[in-house]
Amino acid sequence: MTRDRKRVLAEYLVIAAQSGDRGAFTRLARLWQPDLLRHAARLLGEAEAPRDAVQDAWLDIVRGLPRLREPVAFPAWAFRIVTRKCTGLIRSRQLVRATASALTDEPHATSVDGAGLAEQAADVGHVREAMAALPDEQRLALALHYQDGLTLAEISVVTDVPLGTVKTRLMHARRKLADQLDPDRN
Repeated sequence: MTRDRKRVLAEYLVIAAQSGDRGAFTRLARLWQPDLLRHAARLLGEAEAPRDAVQDAWLDIVRGLPRLREPVAFPAWAFRIVTRKCTGLIRSRQLVRATASALTDEPHATSVDGAGLAEQAADVGHVREAMAALPDEQRLALALHYQDGLTLAEISVVTDVPLGTVKTRLMHARRKLADQLDPDRN
């Protein structure tokens, strides 16, 4: 399904769900679940935690859907909710780690971030290696734009940064990728 068709269908399903059509909400969830899971996995870098975050996000989406004024804004709105849920999970993990570290005298093992696990898991090719070398903000902007098809304005909403910052992050990410993938281009 093309991105444009997907967005038009999503807009229709949001309107139908807001009118009380439960079947429309089920179809909306099926339509966007893979994208939201992929986004959560990018942020959390694990197998089970992204599912939990997205499941929690869907509860907020169900509650907030009647108040969504612009059905066309659903993708950015849903991605933002997932981002907040992932951020909450990361913070709670950090609190648990800090508490456990304070309670034990044993040295705390260093934690491995999700990006590091993904890089070690398999040979992911030159492009993925180059993307992994990007700063988190640039990698996220690049993935949201090219993998998830979000517009710059939607990325601005998802990441909660000004539009100009999104543009700058994408520009730097593209330049760094070009330099890494084709070092002879200069």
